[in-house]
Amino acid sequence: MAAINYKRYLQSFSGSVLALVSRAVTGVRPIWSGSSPSHRQRIYFANHTSHGDFILLSSCLSQEERARTCAVAGADYWRSNRIRKVMAEVLLRTVLVERNWVERSEDPMVVMLDAMGKGESLIIFPEGTRNMTDEPLLRFRSGLYNLAIARPDVELIPCWIENMSRVLPKGAFLPVPLLCRVIFGAPIAVAEGEPHKDFLHRARQALLDMNPDAKGERP
Repeated sequence: MAAINYKRYLQSFSGSVLALVSRAVTGVRPIWSGSSPSHRQRIYFANHTSHGDFILLSSCLSQEERARTCAVAGADYWRSNRIRKVMAEVLLRTVLVERNWVERSEDPMVVMLDAMGKGESLIIFPEGTRNMTDEPLLRFRSGLYNLAIARPDVELIPCWIENMSRVLPKGAFLPVPLLCRVIFGAPIAVAEGEPHKDFLHRARQALLDMNPDAKGERP
């Protein structure tokens, strides 16, 4: 029990420090457009272009909400060496999932639902990996739909993260000071009988509609 409390203290402290650094470097502004800060359990789903995305998003939450919000991240990256493993499992609030379905030993859905069963909110990136292309968003994977079906009581909040790929591009260690925004959209939910492809298209479009540089992709 003491070890658990110590770990939570470290995570709370490091989360506060990272939030302060994130705000200082990026001047991040949360834009609540269609939703507002809440004590409800939520799944925040966002575009993904940088390892700093979840830190930027969580820095926009209140200290209380940040303390119970975990980012879902790839175990293959964060367990690839000791430093990353310590950062993910001790200092950061992360839920690590194995993305290689052939070699994995744990079902990602079980891992995420277990965290939610403990009252945690989640930050997830439905693209499944960082988007390094010129497209505003990659295709969404099915995890968001599966979570929405398994936990219909939890709000799904689309979040557009702006500029973070320029602050901390791939391969960079030190951030570049640039202004960023995180736009929080209106909650969405799976409609009764809605096919998973239709829902994922609608969820993806909800994000695209918040992109200041590309106001959605229309058929």
